[in-house]
Amino acid sequence: MHLQKKGLRALGIAESCCGRTRSILVGVVMRKDLRIDGFVSGTVTLGGTDATDTILAMVQNLDRKDLNVILLSGCVIAWFNVIDPERIAAETGLPVICVTYEESDGLLDDICYHFPGDDARIRAYRNLGEREPVLLHTGQTLYLRSYGMSAADAAQFCDDFTLDGKIPEPLRVARLCARQLFVSSD
Repeated sequence: MHLQKKGLRALGIAESCCGRTRSILVGVVMRKDLRIDGFVSGTVTLGGTDATDTILAMVQNLDRKDLNVILLSGCVIAWFNVIDPERIAAETGLPVICVTYEESDGLLDDICYHFPGDDARIRAYRNLGEREPVLLHTGQTLYLRSYGMSAADAAQFCDDFTLDGKIPEPLRVARLCARQLFVSSD
């Protein structure tokens, strides 16, 4: 991938605040020059295991051949619905970058507490691997997991897509849209 190209396109996917049983996901296609180039949405089950399938369906529904990277706002969404970024990268042929914004000790203890004996969920969480801190040109730090691309390229990609603060623009816009959809559906 040529990270210098202005025409690079990211699909940024973020969720809304959670409802009682479902959470709304919105995907925003954005070019590196920050032009919005498409939208897609989906829903996931709170506490479920359908996040990966929903994201794959969202990518398929877009039916775009010009996407370069999928950005996810977190790997664990909708009350411990664990995403499988490796599967998404393998099935779409696109690199996946999971972005989080706070340093933490992780969610393993919480998953074990809320889902005792759910070995598949615990294994899925452990398979995510460690997050890498990245200092952006804005002076802010975010935390990345990358699949299908190097950690250095993932860091550069996120830095290029961040105007200010620490949220890359495709994820910022996706989160705003998801919140509005959640309010409208409430």
